[in-house]
Amino acid sequence: MAAVTLSQLKLGDKISENVLTPFGSVLFQKGRIVTPKEIEILQAFLVPIVDVEANGAVKTIEDADDDVVKDTSEAFVASPLHEEYDKMVHVLRDVFNSIVTGANLPVMDIRKQLERTLEHVKSYNLLTFMPRQFLEKDYLLHNSIASALTSYQIAQWVGFPQKDWMQIAFAGLLHDIGNVRINKAILTKPNALTSDEKEEMMKHTVIGYQMLKNVPALNEGVKMAALQHHEKVDGSGYPLGIDATKIHSYAKIVAIADIFHAMTLNKTYRKAVSPYLVMEQIQSDAFGKLDPAYVRTFVEKATQFHNGTVVKLSDDRIGEIVFTDREHPTRPWVSIDGAIINLSVERYLHIKEVLK
Repeated sequence: MAAVTLSQLKLGDKISENVLTPFGSVLFQKGRIVTPKEIEILQAFLVPIVDVEANGAVKTIEDADDDVVKDTSEAFVASPLHEEYDKMVHVLRDVFNSIVTGANLPVMDIRKQLERTLEHVKSYNLLTFMPRQFLEKDYLLHNSIASALTSYQIAQWVGFPQKDWMQIAFAGLLHDIGNVRINKAILTKPNALTSDEKEEMMKHTVIGYQMLKNVPALNEGVKMAALQHHEKVDGSGYPLGIDATKIHSYAKIVAIADIFHAMTLNKTYRKAVSPYLVMEQIQSDAFGKLDPAYVRTFVEKATQFHNGTVVKLSDDRIGEIVFTDREHPTRPWVSIDGAIINLSVERYLHIKEVLK
């Protein structure tokens, strides 16, 4: 063990003693591996000295594709959730590729890996979780798996009985399955769709329902979620234009998860948006578009910050959450260099990223 200054700290060093913030909360726990993110946070909090055990190289994922996002968080110490998530990506890719050619949906294979992934859902934070590698061409896979995890959590948060949890996760996982039979050029088009292209894209809901309707291992809610996840509670959605009284509860949950991840994941034609801005957008959409009770619970639960959470603001300053107002859950008070920033007042700022 050695005490080193920030200038001496190296990528791959392992922190040997807890690092505290000026408020006394734990900034990094013993055993944390130093990556560029850790150094940025330590600099922001003016931490002068850190106890470390040893040096080592930061690992990255090697991939031939240029659009891989290389993750350096935790110096690639893979969590069980990340490992099972990666396996879920491979399973779902194989499934989507096979059903394009007319193969049957291998529900038991999907369920087996989905169950293994959900075993680690307690470590899943929808605001901070990032895949270890992300290819923009695999957006559909990532949106599907993330929607499954988030839908599973929402189901618990809003009080669904346990017997529904797995089926609601299936609803999130398979809600966009109809897109595998939509022209990829339409799905990835960088500018506005023509009326014909939009009509073609909207068919994915009906196609998805038709693909799932005769699968006995899936309940009716899963099939309705594929059909109805773009319906709106005021009747302005598609494909049927039905209102809240006719939209299945699974579809109402999946709609929230789908919107959140559609906006917080990178696409070929649009970069990811801050999850906090997305939360605010979802809150505004609760009036007439999404189920307001489900949205309220979703936002409250997802933004239950603990004091001491380290965040980066939209102006790139880094601070520590010291208070969360229940009336403004996406806009807590943040301490930066001893000054308190109340984001519910300083509306021009927002949380861009959770760092710890």
